[in-house]
Amino acid sequence: MALGRIGATPTSVSESAANSADVVATTTSKPIRLAIVHEKFTVYGGSEKCVEQMHLLWPDAPIFTTVSDASSTGPILKSADIRPSKIVQRLYRGGDNYAHLLPLFPAALAAHDLSDFDVVLTSHHAFANRVRTSPSTNVIGYIHSPARWMWDQAMIANEVGGRIGRAGLRAFAATQRLPDRRAAIRPKVLLANSNEVASRIKRWWSRESQVVAPPVDTDFFTPDDSAREDFFLFAGRLVPYKRPDIAISAAERAGVRLVVAGDGRWRRHCEQLSGPNTEFLGWVDREAQRELFRKCRAVLYPGIEDFGIVPVEAQACAAPVIAIDAGGSQDTVVQGTTGILYTAATDHVSELAKLLTNFDSDAFEPTSIRANSERFDSSVFREKLSKSVTETAAGA
Repeated sequence: MALGRIGATPTSVSESAANSADVVATTTSKPIRLAIVHEKFTVYGGSEKCVEQMHLLWPDAPIFTTVSDASSTGPILKSADIRPSKIVQRLYRGGDNYAHLLPLFPAALAAHDLSDFDVVLTSHHAFANRVRTSPSTNVIGYIHSPARWMWDQAMIANEVGGRIGRAGLRAFAATQRLPDRRAAIRPKVLLANSNEVASRIKRWWSRESQVVAPPVDTDFFTPDDSAREDFFLFAGRLVPYKRPDIAISAAERAGVRLVVAGDGRWRRHCEQLSGPNTEFLGWVDREAQRELFRKCRAVLYPGIEDFGIVPVEAQACAAPVIAIDAGGSQDTVVQGTTGILYTAATDHVSELAKLLTNFDSDAFEPTSIRANSERFDSSVFREKLSKSVTETAAGA
């Protein structure tokens, strides 16, 4: 089998990462066999961007998963050795339609026998820590979040699928909490993608963790000389926890123009909430999203995110961000300098609508907004992750 080796220099990189001379190759006294685990490749999002950077560091490391859709892996992972579960892959219907397969994920990941590897790096949302390893394997968990649907009842209440679907998810969650806590003991080191996630790890797993923020491509997302136009932007998947409904309802109440760039299972619901001030673009590619960041008055981010890469990509393009004062936005948005963090103690829509009505773009300095984003550059992520893996493999 192909084994990822610590100490091996990456053979190639893609897109803007191709110009980075600082892709970190770790060094140890002998090559270490390393494997990567990612729960699913069904949609291209922030966690997939993390796996891309892991692959750039260790291009020979196989990536074990449950299901893989080639359209969600992107060009950097095009040549990666991705190994899905044969059973789950056969049952997969395509797109982000995997809910019916969720009960199969724990067994599918446990069926991957990684006993031959010295280091296993997991990209964890819910079940990645359950892969089978030997007692001597150094497991490092990069935690996007402990599964919120498993531990946070409010998360289930906001999910779609009707009363029966939510009841089924609630029952499944109840069966998974104990094995989830047991699996959380396995990693030698836990890396949280934000301070919010670190607090969840402490609260739900009773473990400490180190914060390593996800990578943002600040070489690609850059400002230009485009003039700001008269519209606000919501960018991201149209799913309940991201709260596009709040952004749409607030924009309609404030009478301001909102552009929605994204698609998802909640799109029809969002369209029903919208009025003449809201425009839906559907899914847009990176180039189009960058142009929207460069031209919008501000990016709206009303959902409580684990980290949230979109606000940082927006700031890299010098766009201010209006975000709820909770979750990952507390790590990425500097109050009054790169945007506005607001509380929503009573009426979320009303609070955001007031901000949109009175928003002053000239209150934010573009160079300061851009500078803040550079703290989260992909090179910083690679350096911190490589250091953690090297120290763990060396027994530090």
